[in-house]
Amino acid sequence: MLVDALLDIGVECVTVLDISRTALEGARARLGERAARVAWLEGDATSKPLHPMAYDIWHDRVTFHFLTDPLQRQGYLAALARALVPGGHVMMATFAPDAPPRCSGLDVVRYGPEDLAAELGSSFELVDRMHHVHATPSGERQPLSYALFRARNLER
Repeated sequence: MLVDALLDIGVECVTVLDISRTALEGARARLGERAARVAWLEGDATSKPLHPMAYDIWHDRVTFHFLTDPLQRQGYLAALARALVPGGHVMMATFAPDAPPRCSGLDVVRYGPEDLAAELGSSFELVDRMHHVHATPSGERQPLSYALFRARNLER
């Protein structure tokens, strides 16, 4: 629903990247005519070509924790560093250290904000953090770590 809120407040350049065609189609249908104001990209954030230095904000809600292979994370972080403008922000939500080790039948890597900061490296400054317990539609509790970073001195 973030794309809806961004359009509601007048953000004019919004890109949505998702690996799931079904998720993209659902969001487009929900937005109706407003969907034409969004750039829709189907693909994997670890390998999808993105415009360099094109994004002020990168929002990742529970994608990074599914990247259990260090090479996947490396590809993701390289894409992030190329795509984000200097001074841009990254908001990440991942399974927290006290969350289950699996989600939707898949292994996850659990992170606290400092763990995410270590993964992102010195090119990103941790600005803010929050712990949140998400209730799934089935009633399960999933502790999440949210972390906001600012990009600095990105290596391209």
